[in-house]
Amino acid sequence: MIILGGSSRQSLAKLRGTLDQALKGLSAADSTAISKDLFTALVALDSSIGLRRALTDPSRDGASKAELISDLFAKSLNAKAISLLGASVELRWSTPTQLADALEQLAVEAEASAANISDELERVQGELFTFSRLLIENPELRQALNTSADTEEHKQNLLATIFGAKVSASTLRLLEQAVRGLRGRNIERTVHAYSHAVTARRDRVNAHVRTCVALTSAQQESLIAALTKQIGQPVRLNVEIDPTILGGISIRFADEVIDGTIINRLSEAREAIAG
Repeated sequence: MIILGGSSRQSLAKLRGTLDQALKGLSAADSTAISKDLFTALVALDSSIGLRRALTDPSRDGASKAELISDLFAKSLNAKAISLLGASVELRWSTPTQLADALEQLAVEAEASAANISDELERVQGELFTFSRLLIENPELRQALNTSADTEEHKQNLLATIFGAKVSASTLRLLEQAVRGLRGRNIERTVHAYSHAVTARRDRVNAHVRTCVALTSAQQESLIAALTKQIGQPVRLNVEIDPTILGGISIRFADEVIDGTIINRLSEAREAIAG
């Protein structure tokens, strides 16, 4: 799990909002392309302490750091990835390493978004969990994927042999990346971190709806269409029937809450009168 605190936590929250905008309206292939580019940038950051420090130095202005990003990656990464990297270095990070941690989170979420567009996000989440169980039950596999003695090619071939076409394309891409990008962790912790990031993306495209009466199919379809248009990604509804709200509807998705319930309106009215 990628855990950030202080300024890094706030910066990651802002950066995830920027990712939402970058992914808005994209195809699954385009989302995967952003994920691959972010992983490419992550390799560069992980391989250079000097680069991480230069990109997180609070004494340097954001424009100069964004220019450094452009100089380094303009010829190899797409424009949206460059823009995301530029946004990331304008934010404050508690340590240089946490910038790299945040980019890893975004890279996984971008691939999870591709799975969501392909209607396979729940499948990817389940397959990562299954792989985690497989690692626990098979110490030989765990050792083979953790040891530095095996070449990356051998590890990738091992994954292909075990899974082949049995898992979704997004799952296989994430597992392949996990094997080549342990970043000082073992394979179990890396897959756990990826699972957490996939869950975080799922939570951003699942809308929790509270209503006092069941919604008709037409009402659900209309609500899904409206939220999908606003978010720019396919949205799924989790509907909770709650008679205590008296009437109206409450919707929670991503970092937003739309509360149009009668109980909330009464509460607001009481506060206005008291004020």
